[in-house]
Amino acid sequence: MADISNNQNNTLNIYEKKAEEMTAIHIISRNDKFEETEGGFVSLDYDGVHYDRIKVVRLFPFTDADRFLSIREHGNGEREIGIIEDLDRMTEETQKILKNQLRLSYFTPVIQKIYSIKDEYGYAYFHVLTDKGECKFSINMGSNAVAKLSDTRLIISDVDENRFEIKDVDELSHKERRMLDLFL
Repeated sequence: MADISNNQNNTLNIYEKKAEEMTAIHIISRNDKFEETEGGFVSLDYDGVHYDRIKVVRLFPFTDADRFLSIREHGNGEREIGIIEDLDRMTEETQKILKNQLRLSYFTPVIQKIYSIKDEYGYAYFHVLTDKGECKFSINMGSNAVAKLSDTRLIISDVDENRFEIKDVDELSHKERRMLDLFL
């Protein structure tokens, strides 16, 4: 009976330790070393461990885009390595490297004009003009593809997980806003 009780306590201790590791917050400082690799990825030396490839993820709020950046292992379930509280406190080289990674990860064309939106079979098909050129994409109507960031600002995620932004729906024509009524 004592062996069963010890095994249960050991199992509980293992789970408690794993939970503690998963919820611990590690702060990455300007002393930690980020480098661009030859393949165009980013590596990190943090707390005595070298990570060949990392991913940079913005945490909320998006309105303060250079604060609270999550640094994660690429692959491996994208386990969080640590958080950068304020990118401006990092070295200039680190800022340059991470801002470039963020630009690539958060490439978000801005919709300037809506030519058409057609709703068929549970999908909406958009034909738009963005600041990067003319584009056609589709969204799943049953998902949360359109997110309101404010009363006038929208982020639209298509079926391929690309993001598009409408900075101010009030700047669109009356006809364009009517096409968006389904999502507002």
